[in-house]
Amino acid sequence: MKIFFLSLLIAIAAYLIAAVGGYFLITKLSSNSHDKSMEATMTAAFVLGPIAAIIAFIAAYLTLRAN
Repeated sequence: MKIFFLSLLIAIAAYLIAAVGGYFLITKLSSNSHDKSMEATMTAAFVLGPIAAIIAFIAAYLTLRAN
């Protein structure tokens, strides 16, 4: 149970890092001039954050489980 909750904590941290970093990258790199802030917010919150959280959870769980 300890491994699961630690992996969950790592996944939450990865979500926050990916969402904030993705937001700033999209605002700098996107060519969308009409609604750039909405594009950056939605992509960071619903695409980049969850993908990073899932990958981080699996990697952390497998790494901690192996030890």
